[in-house]
Formats: sequence, C-alpha cells, structure tokens
Amino acid sequence: MTEDIKKLEKSKRKLSIIDHNDKMASEKNGWVNKNQFYYNEHWKYLNFLVPENSDILDIGCGTGKDLSKLKTKSAVGIDISQKMLDVAKKDFPNLEFLQGDAEKSEVFKKLNRKFDFILMTDLVGELEDCQKTFENLHTVCNEKTRIIVSYYSKYWEQFIKFAEWLGLKMPQNEQNWLSINDIENILNLAGYEVITKDKRIITPINFFGLGRLINRFIGTLPILRTFCMRSYIVARRVVKKIKEDKSVSIVIPCKNEKGNIENAVKRIPKFGKELEIIYVEGGSKDGTFEEVNRVIKQYPELNIKGIQQKEKGKANAVREGFDISNGEILMILDADLTTPPEALQKFYDAIIEDHGEFINGSRLVYPLDQQAMRFLNYVANRLFSYIFTWLLNQRFTDTLCGTKVLSKSDYQRIVENRSYFGDFDPFGDFDLILGASKAHLKCVEIPVRYAARSYGETQISRFKHGWLLLKMVSFAYKKLKAM
Repeated sequence: MTEDIKKLEKSKRKLSIIDHNDKMASEKNGWVNKNQFYYNEHWKYLNFLVPENSDILDIGCGTGKDLSKLKTKSAVGIDISQKMLDVAKKDFPNLEFLQGDAEKSEVFKKLNRKFDFILMTDLVGELEDCQKTFENLHTVCNEKTRIIVSYYSKYWEQFIKFAEWLGLKMPQNEQNWLSINDIENILNLAGYEVITKDKRIITPINFFGLGRLINRFIGTLPILRTFCMRSYIVARRVVKKIKEDKSVSIVIPCKNEKGNIENAVKRIPKFGKELEIIYVEGGSKDGTFEEVNRVIKQYPELNIKGIQQKEKGKANAVREGFDISNGEILMILDADLTTPPEALQKFYDAIIEDHGEFINGSRLVYPLDQQAMRFLNYVANRLFSYIFTWLLNQRFTDTLCGTKVLSKSDYQRIVENRSYFGDFDPFGDFDLILGASKAHLKCVEIPVRYAARSYGETQISRFKHGWLLLKMVSFAYKKLKAM
C-alpha cells in the first residue's frame, strides 16, 4: 500500500495533527525545558501514581519524556508521529518505541502482551474517537491493569491558548477540550470504571520558588483544587466474571473478649470454598486465650486457629493473623461483634463478584443502636469520613469500621509498598485504607447495622486515640496530597 493510499484513510483533522506533531518534533524538548517547572510537577505526580518496576505502555508518548522519568521494569511507547519517535529513540535507546495509530485496534493486537499501567497524557485532546481508542485498550489489559488519563482542565482552555499566542507554550493543534466528567463518561461507555479522579498543578509557574509550595498546600485544598490546570483519572477494566468460590481467612483480633469468642463462631455464616477462622489474642486478663482454645476443641469440625500476638496493638494483631492465613480472601472481624458476623456473607459476595477490590464496612449509613457509639465518637467518625474522602479521592463514610476485606494477593501488594507510608498506624485501618488507595484498588463500602456491645468494654480512648487520628490525617495529607 503506497503512502498516498494510507493518507486517504486518515481524516483531514488527523492528517493535520500528524503534520503538526512532525513539525514540532525537533522543538518539543526545547519547549519542555522552557516549562521545566510545570513538567517536573507533572512527572512528580506520575511517579506517585505509578509504582516502581511496573510494565508500562505510554500511548501518545511523543519524545518519550514521561517514560524516561518513571522507574519501569519494562516500557513501550506508541505515537502516531514517526518524527517524534525518532527523537525518542535517539534520546532513550534503552526504551522501546513503536509507530502506530491508537484508534486502530491492530496496533495493540500486534503487541501481544499485557501491561500493569497504560498512560495517556494529553492524548484525548487529539483523538477523533476517544471511546473507540479506550475500547482498543482491552487487548492489552489484564484484570489488574490501571489506565491513567491525564489532560488539561477545561477551565484552562483560554489561558492555554493565550499562553500559546504569547509564545510561552508549545502550539497545539485543534483540541477536544474534554472535562474530567466527559472523560469519565467515555471510559464508562468503553467498558471501564473510574477508581479515582484528581486535579493537580494550580500554577504552572515557579513564582520565584513559591510555585512548589502553592501546588502542594493550596492547589490540593477542597474547592480550590477545582481550578487546577491538570486532571488525572485512574480507571480499571470492567470484566463480567463468573462467580467462583474462593477460600477465606477471617482474622479476629481479641483482647478481653472472652464472652464473644464462641458467639462469633456460632454466628459466622458458612461461605467460600474453605473457611478459616484465626483468633489473635493480645494479652487479655479475662481468660480470652483460654476460651479460644476451649472453642477450638468444642468445634473440631471447623478450621479454627488461635495465636497470641508477639507485639501489641490491633494493627500488629491483624498483620500476624494475615501472615499465617491460608485463604485467598482475607477478612477482619472485630471481636466485640458490634458489626454482625452474619454480614460477612455480603462482603464475600461483593469481592467475589468484583464490585470492588477493597471492601470496607460502614456503620454510619443505617441508624445506630442506642449506646452503640458515643456522641463524640460519632461526630469524629463523620468528620474523618469527609476528610479521607477528600484525601483518597474515593468515597469513605466510615474509616474506622473494623470489618475490611481484600484478596491476599492485593494485601501482599500493600505490604510490598508499605515503605511509602511506613509503620504509622496503631489501629491498622489506615494502613490498609491508605495502602489500598496507593495501589489503586477499587474501594466500595457495605452498610452494616452497628450494634451495642453485649460483653466487655471498648478499647478506644476518645481523646488519646482522637489525637492519634489527627496526627494520621496530617501524615496522610503530606503523603497523598502535599507530596
């Protein structure tokens, strides 16, 4: 097929974009250097979104700058402009670059591989059919692939055009100027669901060294971040799965909960391929561990284990329980049984049917039993739910509900990346929630009826632990927003 015939297959708009990008190829890196502060801000956030040693496909890679800034295990860049790729290959000979049109499915079929992350930086502005392009990506996605779409905020359209007119920014061809909601809608139509949406870079200018501080501490605030220059969307492929039973491990941290041990065993429904119950006892004074051993002997037909934790705190108890678990699905159930054990069936169904990858209980949707939660605790939980919804870019109505469910493979991913946050959480709830967010897990909540205790006293101190929660909010803000 001759080049003339190939050109006839492309629209006038696409030919214009190719010609423009070819012309700008030799100048692109010069424009990047001219706007170094802006690009550094963009690359810093990309490095937050993409873990080290990931397999990455960058579509619309241009001269390969984005890929070169990531610590990849393997990387492939695709661009429609051969001249852009010529620059990329010269500057980054260690990376793989291929010429191709992302709106043609055969481009991705030829790759014959799957990727952990697919990057699309500014590409949606140039595509003729964004939905078709997203649909083409199914070929290179597995069930854990995350697509990161980055584009200019629609609010900045006129400012960007003005900057081009002043010669402060590289000229662009005709753009689609899609809003973040437009992109989300197209992703949904193409068979994806959005996990998180964020906005970054309220100023692309350094302002004598103040730009970094402005972007970190002002541009991330509620309301103000609406006016940031860049939108970032993380999405996952939606696959209709056939429900397949999996083995389950239920970890029950317990301290001074003797009166609840047997009741938990009686009330936990039978579900999953195999069901394992692990009690992790934390230095009780009421004979809790002795009761665990009695219950194990009382119910020999059930797979029940009991260990005494080596260190202190609920977070450590959960980790020690998970470490010895054999289940494909991991669950946490508080021994006070204020979250009904019967509800675990709903959590199991939600993760097996892939409604989410991190299932969090919420005690604050249904009305509470009288005396189930003290007033100050209720107010604090409500406040923290709003704060963490903002911090995590996913809805959380109850961060401290003890019932949480995820796959063992996803838990291991959280463990592998725990160094980013460190060992900061004595409760364990935020270690998992923040870890799930950093791993781009799809989080969903299941409302539960929160009941009053029938035995024992709460382990939570309102003021001591309230202060710790405030410290964790500050910590999470620095790690997730003001990075």
